[in-house]
Amino acid sequence: MTTARPMPSQDDVLGYFDTLSNWGRWGDDDELGTLNHITDEVRLAAARAVRHGRSVSCGWEIAVPEELERSTNVCPCAADMPGAENMPELFHNDRRWGFSNEQLGIFFHGNTITHVDSPCHLFWDGTMYNGRSHSMVDAVSGSSWAAVTAAANGIVTRGVLLDVAAARGVSWLEPGDGVVPDDLEEAERRQGVRVRSGDAVLLRTGRGRVRHEGGAAGGMTQAGWHASCLPWLREREVALIGADTPQDVQPSGYEDILMPVHAVSLVAMGLWLLDNCDLEACTTTAAELGQWDFQLAVAPVRFAGTSGSPVNPIATF
Repeated sequence: MTTARPMPSQDDVLGYFDTLSNWGRWGDDDELGTLNHITDEVRLAAARAVRHGRSVSCGWEIAVPEELERSTNVCPCAADMPGAENMPELFHNDRRWGFSNEQLGIFFHGNTITHVDSPCHLFWDGTMYNGRSHSMVDAVSGSSWAAVTAAANGIVTRGVLLDVAAARGVSWLEPGDGVVPDDLEEAERRQGVRVRSGDAVLLRTGRGRVRHEGGAAGGMTQAGWHASCLPWLREREVALIGADTPQDVQPSGYEDILMPVHAVSLVAMGLWLLDNCDLEACTTTAAELGQWDFQLAVAPVRFAGTSGSPVNPIATF
């Protein structure tokens, strides 16, 4: 990793909890954090980024049974379904249609499933975004503060894909390789695009290509955002960051803060995270069209009190 900028020390990164804090910026009762940067004008500008009408998924298919617990009920005749005796008489007479349904169990936080993290996902010294106590989260009802339902209206904004792997001239970054601000600006220069207020920034390290070619997705060593990017992201007023990894470069390089991008983003900045994207189709489309910005739509499932949601982000060019 080479850069002309000095790397922040551990004390510098710990100081980001204060120097980059957005607590109170949008009011003491704010739960949206950096999603406040997505104004009506930003959404309109995102709509104008649709110039070809082509849309691609930026999410991974969820494998069965590896990542799902599935309980499936297949009924060849709906009239024979459990509980059918309690349905209206007309229902009993219809013996031509059947159905299938599922009860699914999923643990979406981790290194494989594409998901969004809301601010209540992480605490630092027992505190969440905007100074709320971790005691506002319990095992029964979940979180009563900054849960994923704060984004119930969806996250629709301009997305910018920064292909740092291509900017460095490699197919993918090696595990443990951190992306720094100079990388981001070189990708901007190379692609002819600039990140602006309200944007969602999607970082391509090439991990998606590794996964598509049969590489393991697990493990704790990975490429990703280096903590030095955090001031850059705040300065540019980025609303959401995503990556084809779980965000943080691992190891982080800091003994006392193992996941600084997660911790500072969620707790201090209120910056929402989009983990484990599949950016390969998006990258191919962007290169083909010569267009590295697009309308990005992320619609979390409205799970009450949860710290995130599996999502299928859609980029429309």
